[in-house]
Amino acid sequence: MGLGGCIILIAVGAILTFATDWDMEGVNLDLVGVIFMIVGLIGVTTFSSIARRRRVVMPPSAPVIDEEGHHHHRRDGYSDGYGV
Repeated sequence: MGLGGCIILIAVGAILTFATDWDMEGVNLDLVGVIFMIVGLIGVTTFSSIARRRRVVMPPSAPVIDEEGHHHHRRDGYSDGYGV
């Protein structure tokens, strides 16, 4: 379930809890709505923690030593400001 599904669960839970006054025998819709909201919040926090871990960290570029012993830094576009 993605972030959109979690937000939909929260919205449906809020509607069931706060915006309806239906009475069903054997089912407490207020409790079902609260459960939907809790599951949606757990999903949002799980999704955001997983998305935070997916960030890619580029390792620093290693200097290149040519045959004459001169050091050159490789320009990778990240360390010097958008490849400028």
